[in-house]
Amino acid sequence: MNSTKPEEKDPAAPVDHLRFHRPHAHLASTFGNDTFALKAEAFARFFGTPTFLGAQTLIVGIWIILNVTGVTTFDVYPFILLNLAFSLQAAYAAPLILLAQTRQAARDKAQSEADALHREALAVANTERQAQAAQNSAQLLALLEQNTRLTEMTKELTERIGNLTSEMHQHFLQDQQRS
Repeated sequence: MNSTKPEEKDPAAPVDHLRFHRPHAHLASTFGNDTFALKAEAFARFFGTPTFLGAQTLIVGIWIILNVTGVTTFDVYPFILLNLAFSLQAAYAAPLILLAQTRQAARDKAQSEADALHREALAVANTERQAQAAQNSAQLLALLEQNTRLTEMTKELTERIGNLTSEMHQHFLQDQQRS
């Protein structure tokens, strides 16, 4: 085999669709992949769900109803303890949400780089296919020209054979008439 010729791939072989994304898999996110970072990101993602908003609304509603109706008096109007709980929640929620956004931005960047590499590889493959198609077309035209020349030569030779055969028949007939 010629060592300069690229290896041909088996068309039946499965295609690794993630081949451009694998080089980025080793990249650790900005805040790492430890348990705290993963749990913090999951918790930050939970803040934006309807389940969280519904549960928080239910808890706040129960809190206010219990304190206004007098069932309990641990946080009477103006609900300072409730305000403190909201402040504490906001103090933790904001950094957790920023953490999740930063980690998502890092993933998006790696994905974008992998997609760019994939597009470049597709462009190179397309250029190679176009060059191969042009080469095949040129070879086909050359073969058609050779076929045309051979057909013309065959026609000329057939005509010459026909003429020679006619001449031979005429000479044969003339020789027979003389004899």
